Amino acid sequence: MQRLMAQLGHPERRLPPVIHVAGTNGKGSTIAYLRAVLEAAGLGVHVYTSPHLVRINESIRLGGMLIGDADLRDAFAYIEAVNAGEPITLFEAETAVALHIFASHPADVLLLEVGLGGRLDATNVIDTPIASVITPIAIDHTDFLGDTIEKIAIEKAGIIKRRAPVIIAEQLPEVAAVLAREASKQQAPTHSAGEQWHISVERGRLVYQDDRGLMDLAAPRLFGRHQFGNAGLAIATLRALPQFKFDPQIYERGVAAAEWPARMQRLSSGKLLAMAPDEAELWLDGGHNAEGGRVIAEALGDLEERVPRPLVVIVGMMANKDAAGFLANFAGLTRHIIAVPIPDRAGAMPVATLVDAGRALGMRVETAESASAALQSLRRLAYEVPPRVLICGSLYLAGHVLAENGTLPA
Repeated sequence: MQRLMAQLGHPERRLPPVIHVAGTNGKGSTIAYLRAVLEAAGLGVHVYTSPHLVRINESIRLGGMLIGDADLRDAFAYIEAVNAGEPITLFEAETAVALHIFASHPADVLLLEVGLGGRLDATNVIDTPIASVITPIAIDHTDFLGDTIEKIAIEKAGIIKRRAPVIIAEQLPEVAAVLAREASKQQAPTHSAGEQWHISVERGRLVYQDDRGLMDLAAPRLFGRHQFGNAGLAIATLRALPQFKFDPQIYERGVAAAEWPARMQRLSSGKLLAMAPDEAELWLDGGHNAEGGRVIAEALGDLEERVPRPLVVIVGMMANKDAAGFLANFAGLTRHIIAVPIPDRAGAMPVATLVDAGRALGMRVETAESASAALQSLRRLAYEVPPRVLICGSLYLAGHVLAENGTLPA
């Protein structure tokens, strides 16, 4: 990646001010809050996220707009020509395209999401971010990042740069210790949840407090208790940077406006909803690890308290994920699981593996050829109350669902 950056004239040195975001869960949502607050303040924001759900255009956002097809094609052709057949991964090529484009389009801020890990990630060619942000860290991608949470934390901490502030979400104690040690090595000021900043939920509102004062804000638009933490992390990041002095109204407007697809997203229209039982609720979440399953289950539990409905979970996963760890979170919420394959995706988990994992947990597990077939099968069941249906387990599955439903991320 360093070689290609040099061949391109070092676009990574000509970027707008960068906020670099790593972590296991919540990266996309945190970036969505950052973007929404910055845009509420009238600033121009570029965004790079991965993976895309339906179209690669989703990964590159220029000043609030997804990059156009023609500009994307031209940039890929240019990167391919400059690379001249040298070894390069697809993500490295995509990142080079993004950095090349961002370097030639002015903006006030660039929000940059790590693809995998941090230390060795293609995005880590950035030497001087204005801030590094670490979202909650959990066990995931152990084949690449290490088999203990401490090893994974070291990889994530690789984005911490010398004397650049690092803003840290609530973490397990062993993770917090690793991050503090790595930040100290870089002489990076730390702003950690529960220490330099605090959040609480009071009367359904987000209460944020740090040494600059207290803000009582409306609840995040994104659903789930964990979203209060993601929103708090975004607020803490901007308040740690002296160039951003926003009134509470700006933060409230941004937190209330932020959107992020496939994160407890309710599908209120579309082809797939029409296949579900009449008046069913249809939810979509791309969470795919044990901790992701926990926060999804927590959100579903909150929904159940408000409006009780029978829950059906339609799940498809990649083979390198922990099916038992993910599904265990739903054991107290539902006994009805439908396992489906992920279409056109090498490395998808065999449906039989999902069946075995669910049945070992005492769940009733069926199979279907697809998410749409699973929804249609529910029409044959007699429900006294229309069901609540969750499709989950993989961002790849979520992307396929959004495409089939006709709900493209914008």
